[in-house]
Amino acid sequence: MLAACEELGIGFVPFSPLGAGFLTGKIDTSTTFSRTDFRSISPRFAPDARAANMAMVDLLKRIAERKHAMPAQIALAWLLEQTPWIVPIPGTRKLERLEKNIGAASVELTDADLREIHDAASRITVQGARLPQEVLKLTNR
Repeated sequence: MLAACEELGIGFVPFSPLGAGFLTGKIDTSTTFSRTDFRSISPRFAPDARAANMAMVDLLKRIAERKHAMPAQIALAWLLEQTPWIVPIPGTRKLERLEKNIGAASVELTDADLREIHDAASRITVQGARLPQEVLKLTNR
């Protein structure tokens, strides 16, 4: 799909570029979700999947510490570095989060940082489907 976007000159806006909050580093294996929070039924947010996927958050945290940034800013900065036509728009209801997310544009990732992220991410197998099977069935009608 990305190759087609590039060929046709079409921009791409990643859906939920912070993984529904997971890549912010604020969610861990002990986090609980209310019954009304979709993450409470999302396979990707099941405790075992969260534990396995923490490797990605740990990577972002390491780089964020070096860059004096936040894990979410590193995730967004990485997306911004991919191509000029990939434009992440993270959703939030809080102005303070919006301001922090905007800070990603000021984070400078070196070629070494980008290689580190790519190499580490290529060794991480993300666990859990993004959406519950019931939702996927509804969207495939």
